[in-house]
Amino acid sequence: MSIFVTEVVDEWGSSYQLTGLGYGGLIAVMLVVLLAACFISGQKGGGRSFSARQLAFSAMAMALAMVTSMIKVVDLPMGGSVTLLSMLFISLTGYWFGLRAGLMTAVAYGFLQLIVDPYIISLPQMLTDYIFAFGALGLSGIFSKARNGMVKGYIAGVLGRYFFAFLSGLIFFGSYAADYNMSAPVYSLVYNGSYIGLEAAATLVLISLPPVSRGLARVKEMAAGERRAEK
Repeated sequence: MSIFVTEVVDEWGSSYQLTGLGYGGLIAVMLVVLLAACFISGQKGGGRSFSARQLAFSAMAMALAMVTSMIKVVDLPMGGSVTLLSMLFISLTGYWFGLRAGLMTAVAYGFLQLIVDPYIISLPQMLTDYIFAFGALGLSGIFSKARNGMVKGYIAGVLGRYFFAFLSGLIFFGSYAADYNMSAPVYSLVYNGSYIGLEAAATLVLISLPPVSRGLARVKEMAAGERRAEK
């Protein structure tokens, strides 16, 4: 495993940094996951044009999520931040294309986050914090065809991410709870809930506004290649 990562020891303990080969491998995996998501839904959609459209929209959503994730409104000292609606853009892929494509695109985004800003103390922690937590945002696809599907889907995706963030905090970072006179479960719930909950609340207010809701519905039609009849 030293081919892909190198160990770094500092005052906080041991962590790992990706090597050049490690970055290359993650980029390759990310592309495979994204292309697989497009292929699967492309087959379901019945044509290459839909698959190409999905690839373009999914790549756009990932790019917007990546950029907005770097705009941090609140940045917590132990990791985690309130960003400029970055979770929304990944949740949109599930809303547009359904559960399978949403999950696979969100997992690819988790790999991208790992490439750009890695913090690894172990393989289980890496999987929980990056692949599972960000991948859970694709749960928005459960409600892709439901009434108010964007709002319901976003809540589902955020709760999924919160669940894995809580697990990570409980299992891998619970030792910090004593510094705040808390038990590990309470510490993880409060810490992760503070930044995820604040961003989620602000986003839900925004996407519940009628002009924004109508705009998102129109973008979904564009992503699916549909056209609304003029009245």
